[in-house]
Amino acid sequence: MTRKELLEKLAAAGVPDPAGDLRRLERAYSDPGALAEAVARRADRVPVSQIVGRRAFWTSEFVVTPDVLDPRPETEVLVEQALSEPFSNVLDLGTGSGCILISLLQERPLAKGVGTDISEKAVLVAGENAARLGVADRLVLPVSDWFADVGGRFDLIVSNPPYIAVGEMAGLQPEVRDHEPRMALTDEGDGLGAYRAIAAGAPDHLVPGGRLLVEIGATQAVAVCGFFRSAGLEDILVHADLDGRVRVVSARKSAAE
Repeated sequence: MTRKELLEKLAAAGVPDPAGDLRRLERAYSDPGALAEAVARRADRVPVSQIVGRRAFWTSEFVVTPDVLDPRPETEVLVEQALSEPFSNVLDLGTGSGCILISLLQERPLAKGVGTDISEKAVLVAGENAARLGVADRLVLPVSDWFADVGGRFDLIVSNPPYIAVGEMAGLQPEVRDHEPRMALTDEGDGLGAYRAIAAGAPDHLVPGGRLLVEIGATQAVAVCGFFRSAGLEDILVHADLDGRVRVVSARKSAAE
């Protein structure tokens, strides 16, 4: 197939950015046959990151499989906010590919981390990324349902939890709805279940003055701030991404305990 035909195939399939995706696939596949096969998969709305097996995030490239969320640039706001203050030990709840935790540990060479996930397959992907990117000796990756198998206290807790309400799933792009792990997208309820669990458990797992940062959906700031306030957390702030959309809520445990 000619390049024009490949582009037309992607456009006909409703791919949002056919030209950009074709360029990404061309960089990964120099063989015409392999490229045509990759384009066919993209026309089936398989995400580019799953086709090529990696995705750029923060300063590194991460291995991506259908068992983990595709790292998104909006999530870099969470990393940026986490790096705004010093920390020595960090807990990442629902680590997925490990992109948040690993990025933080790369920026803080003396810090150590714990990354939990309920999915054993996701933990394996995070472990592969940690080894590839040179931080495997500074983190542990237990299979855990939020705080269930986590001990100790941390000066930083971060999370990008499932926050899509079950009623919103049908309206998602096929790349997300059909190809990313459902348990990483929705709590099968109102989209706020993870925040309730995180707010309830965070005070017992933060040191005095420790911080909690979570990524949120566009309409969830008021509810999440309320959960954090009810849990006794302080300094609750909402942070926007580069497009001006609310993206992260941060809070702090009182320094007086």
